[in-house]
Amino acid sequence: MTVRMGLIRKKADWTFDEFNRHWRENHGALAWRAPGLREYWQNPVVERLQRGIEFARGPWELDGFSQLSFDDATQSDQAFNDSGMAADLVQDEQHFIGDLHIVTAEPSVVIPVPPRDERAKLLKRMSIIKRLPSMSEEDFRREWTVHGHYVRRMQGVSAYRQNVLVARERVKGQPCGYEQLPIDGIVELWFKDVATLEAAFDSDAGRRTMAHARTFLSEITAFVVAERQIL
Repeated sequence: MTVRMGLIRKKADWTFDEFNRHWRENHGALAWRAPGLREYWQNPVVERLQRGIEFARGPWELDGFSQLSFDDATQSDQAFNDSGMAADLVQDEQHFIGDLHIVTAEPSVVIPVPPRDERAKLLKRMSIIKRLPSMSEEDFRREWTVHGHYVRRMQGVSAYRQNVLVARERVKGQPCGYEQLPIDGIVELWFKDVATLEAAFDSDAGRRTMAHARTFLSEITAFVVAERQIL
């Protein structure tokens, strides 16, 4: 499975409510027509606090994350480069989005995500992570896998998914290198509520988890999102 993610910032003259409504009601109806699309989730940002962690944040000031799942990267590329709906999608993006970066990721489920009805009751946090400058991509991936074992030991984590980046577009449609979009992965964590999140990180297991994070990460930029499924 391949996940195409949009890192979205609204136009400056749009209120968040206007942006969120248009994204849900108008843009969602365009994007879900993409050929080969398996799932489509929108994640509007509702909070930008680090909550439970003390870590340097990156420069990312986002209003939402989109997640579009395909069987493979070829299908994803064809859907947004070759399909008839691509031009309509770009035109609408220019209408309400101020800044848009595209990343392609390979997801890895560490703690299974519950069914949609249960998932809707949970608090979701998404974080953009960046490796230490001294660490290679290969070493980062190995340590992130190890990190998953630490997270499994934390009480209160309802679900956990890692998304390792394999391609980047700082400007949509223009592939770029790591230097232009220095992001290594996107974390998805689900908790019962804010109190559960904070207790999980304040536990002994949580402190060990974050101590390990400092051995391979330089930045964690966390956002609480209100996820919704379009397809």
